[in-house]
Amino acid sequence: MSIDPAQHCRGRRRDPSIDTRVLEATNRQLAASGFEALSLAAIAQEAGTTRQALYRRWPSKAALVADAIRAAADSTSGSATLDPYHDLQQELGDFQRAMTRHGAISLVGTMLQASTDHASLACYREHVVTPRRERVRAILERAQRLNLIDPAADLDDAAGLPSGSWYARELAGRPAPHDWATRTAALVWRAVGGDDPDAASGGRFEKPAQAEETHLGR
Repeated sequence: MSIDPAQHCRGRRRDPSIDTRVLEATNRQLAASGFEALSLAAIAQEAGTTRQALYRRWPSKAALVADAIRAAADSTSGSATLDPYHDLQQELGDFQRAMTRHGAISLVGTMLQASTDHASLACYREHVVTPRRERVRAILERAQRLNLIDPAADLDDAAGLPSGSWYARELAGRPAPHDWATRTAALVWRAVGGDDPDAASGGRFEKPAQAEETHLGR
């Protein structure tokens, strides 16, 4: 039987499932051990591969951690409707689901350790922290355009309130309740001058919607 020379030169086809297993194992090991103590041997063993296979794919531990962080980042498109308060609830619900995944809060602690590689920390900020804050800020900016909140509200600080609330509860040993997203959205909304979100809407967004259409048509 003849062998295709081109196929022979290409060698064994790369198994994409190995990458997935390695990245998942890396995130678990990173959350459990921190960056400095992160063991490539332990990652390879958990993923069912070898250290040599890891080095063929990633030139350094920092490169592996960066890919693991990107792979685990929240995959949400962020809703943008004419009801920013509802969008805020949805966004914080996504945040709650992300933070209740196994190892998520431990990973935050790892990123705050002085021994964590600067490039890994920068990657975490770029792909996890910054997108979350920007989505919340975008929702509040839309609420300002719709005249639903105080036009002079400090949106930078307001965008950081949800994560601050979550981390403070964790440090105090008071896990977030099941309705944390709803409660925190109401807290943020009031903090930026929004009307009582518990009141019946009753067409609350009809006039602002027209204002938004006028704003977009300029």
